[in-house]
Amino acid sequence: MSLTWIDGREVAKKWKENAAQRAQALTEKGVTPHLAVIVAGDNPASQVYVRNKENACLRAGIRSTILRLPESCTQEELESAVVALNADQSVHGILVQLPPVSYTHLPLPKGLDEARVLALIDPEKDVDGFHAMNAGKLMSGQPGFVPCTPLGVMKLLEAYNIPTRGRHAVVIGRSNIVGKPMAMLLLAADATVTVCHSKTENLADITRQADILVAAVGKANFVTGDMIKPGATVIDVGINRVDGTLVGDVNAEEAAQKAAYLTPVPGGVGQMTIAMLLSNTLDAAERHGR
Repeated sequence: MSLTWIDGREVAKKWKENAAQRAQALTEKGVTPHLAVIVAGDNPASQVYVRNKENACLRAGIRSTILRLPESCTQEELESAVVALNADQSVHGILVQLPPVSYTHLPLPKGLDEARVLALIDPEKDVDGFHAMNAGKLMSGQPGFVPCTPLGVMKLLEAYNIPTRGRHAVVIGRSNIVGKPMAMLLLAADATVTVCHSKTENLADITRQADILVAAVGKANFVTGDMIKPGATVIDVGINRVDGTLVGDVNAEEAAQKAAYLTPVPGGVGQMTIAMLLSNTLDAAERHGR
């Protein structure tokens, strides 16, 4: 069976080129698209991702503001920063930097309430799509901001003409950041969806039924070859560092022997996450036109 590697870099490149065109059109109308990122604490991985987002914005012609708060910042200081950005009419998108590896929590310093922070972000500026209002819109099929990683996965499937209608999709992971919105997007695309998690029994029996398997658990090489249906599409959302090397949640060597389509790590889904962030930010800027 021949394997096709899904090239996230190439697909993301096209989206970023489109973002640059959209940003230029807005600028010519006197609107400078503007993304503001709040980083609390000194999580090294988060700092890397912030730099990547900052560079992507620069190349696309999107203004980016990075607000760095110390490890010692209080809940009140963090919330005040969000409120100020909500009120700043020049800011179109706001996000609090999430960790690139974990899909379950914010990398906020100990003692800070992540739920309160997310709830404060203006839903119209919530370009990460984590506010309860945007999550509810996704659940009910209404237009709103969609979390960037699962949205990027859907765009990869579209780019490679991988059908979803009537297919059985299995999502491993039930986080609000990836797993749950991923399931909702696949349902909206007419897939039959099963969501698995840490309490799922006989996991391999379920994953072997998947035409489309999405792994988002944050555990290196968690999905092995015997968990994959021959000819399946395998989407690896994981980013894990093992002995100084980045690997996914899927054992790529084993998966390559079974899958028809497979995303590499790095060079797969991660590239699309930033591309979708740019797209969401431009959606917000185009919507408000200021």
